[in-house]
Amino acid sequence: MGMMTIRNIPDEIHKGLRERARRNKRSAEAEVRAILEETIQPQAPLRMGDALAELGRKAGLSDEDWEAIANIRDKTPTVPMRFDE
Repeated sequence: MGMMTIRNIPDEIHKGLRERARRNKRSAEAEVRAILEETIQPQAPLRMGDALAELGRKAGLSDEDWEAIANIRDKTPTVPMRFDE
C-alpha cells in the first residue's frame, strides 16, 4: 500500500478533520482514508427504475396518480418497423 504525508494543513481543517473522525468513531488517519475512498471510488451506476421512482417521490405522485396515468396510457401494441417496403 502507498503512503502519503500531507504538510501545512490549516489549523481549522485539521480541527474539523479530528472532529469528523471523532463523530465517526475512527482515527484522523482512518477518516482521511474514508474521505479519499468516498471521493475517488466510482459511484454505483444509477439504475433507471430507481431514478424514476425518486423522480415520482420528488414530484409527490401517489399510487392513485400512477393508476390514473396507467388508465389513460395508450396500450396499443407497437408495430415493428419494416424496411423492405
